[in-house]
Amino acid sequence: MTATRSEKIIFTGSQGDRLAARLDLALGAPKAYALFAHCFTCTKDIFAASRISKALTEYGISVLRFDFTGLGASEGDFGNSNFSSNIADLVAASDFMRSRYEAPRILIGHSLGGAAVLSCAAQVPEAKAVCTIAAPADPAHVVENFAASLDQIIEQGEAEVCLVGRPFKIKKQFLDDIETHRLEGAIGSLNKALLVFHSPQDSVVGIDNAGRIFQAAKHPKSFVSLDNADHLLSRKSDAVYVANVLAAWVERYVKGRAGEEIPEQAVPDVVYVAETGGGPFQQSIWAGGRHFLRADEPLAQGGGDTGPSPYDLVLSGLGACTSMTLRMYADRKKWPLEKVSVTLKHSKVHAEDGADCETKKGKIDRIEREIALAGDLDEGQRKRLLEIADKCPVHRTLHSTVSVVSRLKD
Repeated sequence: MTATRSEKIIFTGSQGDRLAARLDLALGAPKAYALFAHCFTCTKDIFAASRISKALTEYGISVLRFDFTGLGASEGDFGNSNFSSNIADLVAASDFMRSRYEAPRILIGHSLGGAAVLSCAAQVPEAKAVCTIAAPADPAHVVENFAASLDQIIEQGEAEVCLVGRPFKIKKQFLDDIETHRLEGAIGSLNKALLVFHSPQDSVVGIDNAGRIFQAAKHPKSFVSLDNADHLLSRKSDAVYVANVLAAWVERYVKGRAGEEIPEQAVPDVVYVAETGGGPFQQSIWAGGRHFLRADEPLAQGGGDTGPSPYDLVLSGLGACTSMTLRMYADRKKWPLEKVSVTLKHSKVHAEDGADCETKKGKIDRIEREIALAGDLDEGQRKRLLEIADKCPVHRTLHSTVSVVSRLKD
């Protein structure tokens, strides 16, 4: 599997606690964002959640997974949480993604997390597809995990139970809350594509649960049997299989980005830019007819920081052109240039600070460009490549007189 990038994130949960999350980033511009809900008393880093999320990134899907209140690295008291708070935490995560990146268009839930995404799906209108993995048809199924302590919980109001080798405090309010949730209505009115994964050998949540979920759902719906898999998908091959099938299935329901098809204005040799409505400054960019980018302003400037800023894009063009030009020149000369990397920074400086600038008043734009050359190059070759960097086409454009002709479209 190709190495993926991952970011640690903190957002505020439904009870005001700081919840720990991880965003596994798609390779390249993401086609869509997904939200992953883990199983009961598990964490975002459980093998199945981690493996499935990272596998999906190779298909262009960025995935946010987080620890529910009181679990893993998240703040809060697990004893005060319940199924309702799990649903509310998922909605809070969706709201965070909407404001910071893009609302999730895919909801994925493992075990009790599957029941939770079915319950919260109506509160995430942007979601087009829901996937459950080994999910119970009735959230109360989870009570079987601590059935021996039920009498104590009811009589004393709480009990400490051992789950997956760790102690957890379960309160009566958890039992009372979970009894109020029935999934049939939520599943029947889902109005989203549904994919159900379940193993016939699942000894924790029986296969009959998948049948009940599937029967309650309306089309489009699909079922995939995870033959010989266990409840936690502890085998790498099972988790990767789920990710591969899910990525192929969801392609039918999640096209383009944010529900967009490639616009007709996106044609070769043209850059088409349009507002997305996903924030005050967020833009969709189609370059060359099929290459998608997203632009935004940073948070400090009132944007959502969901993509590079306009100046970031200018620097990116200069950096890419610099590197490409040096590569072509070195290859033509058959010089041992192994790798080029370029670091750029833009700032405004007073004109008098710019030694090579003809303007002597006010402020000017200054771009600092640092070029790293790897390879067995002699000093003469390195100096020549630095000279060539100033001859790259974008560099020349930035130094030339540029005419921008603007008109209003009829």
